[in-house]
Amino acid sequence: MNLEQSADRATPLTRIIDAALLRAGGWLPFDRFMATALYAPGLGYYANTSRKFGQMPASGSDFVTAPELTPLFGRTLAIQVAEALEKTGTDEVWEFGAGSGALALQLLDALGDRVARYRIVDLSGTLRERQQQTLAKHAGKVEWLAELPDTMRGVVVGNEVLDAMPVQLLVRTQGEWFERGVVRQGEGFAWQDRPTGLRPPVEVQGAHDYLTEIHPQAEAFIATLADRLKQGAAFFIDYGFPESEYYHPQRHMGTVMCHRGHLADPDPLADVGQKDITAHVNFTGVALAGQNAGLDVLGYCSQARFLLNAGMLPMLEQASLAERTLAARLIHEHEMGELFKVIGFAVGEPWEAIGFAEGDRMHTL
Repeated sequence: MNLEQSADRATPLTRIIDAALLRAGGWLPFDRFMATALYAPGLGYYANTSRKFGQMPASGSDFVTAPELTPLFGRTLAIQVAEALEKTGTDEVWEFGAGSGALALQLLDALGDRVARYRIVDLSGTLRERQQQTLAKHAGKVEWLAELPDTMRGVVVGNEVLDAMPVQLLVRTQGEWFERGVVRQGEGFAWQDRPTGLRPPVEVQGAHDYLTEIHPQAEAFIATLADRLKQGAAFFIDYGFPESEYYHPQRHMGTVMCHRGHLADPDPLADVGQKDITAHVNFTGVALAGQNAGLDVLGYCSQARFLLNAGMLPMLEQASLAERTLAARLIHEHEMGELFKVIGFAVGEPWEAIGFAEGDRMHTL
């Protein structure tokens, strides 16, 4: 069945993808498919009206993030942000991909008068509406932007932002490298590989077949941020690995994953626009992109170590049992504590940031 024959079964979003496939000769690299599936205006996953964020499937949500679990996450992060504001002589916070607005609310409540302006950069109009409701009591301080301005000053935060940036897929089959793309097949989409000169940033040992990702968009984002951020610091929290672990020979199936109804599945070609698509972050690539663009790396460590360094433990001691139970998920190794990492950058002279005081793993990048 060709593109025209399948059009009557298409959704508005898949029609956009079909049109892109026709313009591209019938094959789209995965990063373009992923970008459309997530961000097509009004239709992509992050641009449509589905709930997305919440603790339980019964809420109609698809996954939970740290600020949705407990306000202790934002209150702890605020300690690091406050230090960074003081060290950099700034009074603005910038958040990328603010989700429901939960983290912004926690930071604004905790930071108080230390923040003169809180700027949110978010592509999603529907999420912006939810953020405006959540942040109503701070309306005088909050401003929304759809793109990066030419210059920025302040402390940047991004929680689970880099993992949602489109990736390119590379696959090694019988010793040859291909780029994996998307084609139309009957009523759905299918994979098709094409020869490529692209390679992972490090050689993958062994002769076995291997699937992985490269992250030009995330690295370009960090480089652009470095160019625009004239004074300040930045902290990104996400799941991922340093390069040596990311491209380990045993990680041969890649890291692309989808999330819907608090369940994970590995098929981004099904139910397009109705579920999240993510890939783990290559933190070595992120660090190098920042360094090459003039930023200094403040530190890199596990989320658990960062939160404990920044002062979560005293908060836990004063919290209720229910609050402690939820917050424990942020620091337990088998939950979010080890898989999630934090990387910090500074413009100009770095300092000994409190979040990386112990357990810094910069040497692994």
